[in-house]
Amino acid sequence: MGEAVEDWIYILNPNKDTLDGEPSTKETIRRLAHEEPELDLWLSRRNRMSPGDRLWFFFSQPESAVAALAEVDKEPYEDPEDPEFSYRVEVTLLPEATDALCGSPVGREELGLGQVRSVQKVKPEVLPVLLARARS
Repeated sequence: MGEAVEDWIYILNPNKDTLDGEPSTKETIRRLAHEEPELDLWLSRRNRMSPGDRLWFFFSQPESAVAALAEVDKEPYEDPEDPEFSYRVEVTLLPEATDALCGSPVGREELGLGQVRSVQKVKPEVLPVLLARARS
């Protein structure tokens, strides 16, 4: 019997974070989901993520909302050659779910987010809303 899937919120600030040299906007992530869905993301610390876990992308600006979804490919690992971002995780963006979430994002109020950290677990009571929007 397999392990339960964990759900994580991954915070992106389009004004600070870049992906492939571009601002990490909803539009950039949506395009990457269709063109280059495999990403190697940094983590501020090693999280207990497992292959198959879901990573929900929360965009802090201009609208604070979850608008993309990826699946964790491998457990996070340490990258000793990058001291600024020493922990990394490989994920694959899910195009259909990302399209659905871009069309109907889940806002900060619906998520019940207080203080926003770079990565945090999804509150169990919010998961049904995220899953429903990802299927829209």
